[in-house]
Amino acid sequence: MAAHVTLRPISVSEYARMREAGILAEDDRVELIAGEIRQMSPIGPLHASVVRRLTKLLASLVGDTASVSVQNPIQLDDYSEPIPDIAILKSRDDEYASQHPKGQDTLIVIEVADTTADYDRKEKIPRYASAGIPEAWLVDIANQVIEQYTLPGRSRYQNVRILEWDDTLTAQALPGLQIKVEQVFGP
Repeated sequence: MAAHVTLRPISVSEYARMREAGILAEDDRVELIAGEIRQMSPIGPLHASVVRRLTKLLASLVGDTASVSVQNPIQLDDYSEPIPDIAILKSRDDEYASQHPKGQDTLIVIEVADTTADYDRKEKIPRYASAGIPEAWLVDIANQVIEQYTLPGRSRYQNVRILEWDDTLTAQALPGLQIKVEQVFGP
């Protein structure tokens, strides 16, 4: 008879202790998803360029109404702490110094993908919906489109829009925030 092997999920608090103990280094490209420590893809120059361009745009547009967080963790539940490329967070005076922001602190989460679009779409976006994050964007570099997800449900967003080069993305979670898709991808 074969033995049944089960995996034991790692909690967010255990994950934090692993960082504190030096088991995980600050520059390790990993994130916690569903109790598993997952290796993140390396950041290529095109990906980095889009993240920088989008960060600059968002920072100028949101001003002091929200915080733009770049490649920092968000705690979704007791077993998931992904690191989105960009998150727009509710403003707080302490800028979340005592703990990572949670789903309820997040207005918009943004994943920029040049090689990870399917993973982000199937693994991360549904988790953002389950955490109640009002809006998620998937910036698909290969196809030069932005997928805008709104109306979060239990395991998926109810509304998905695909925005192309000539379209203007209007954020639902942050009134007044509009970005032309061509601005994100640049010249």
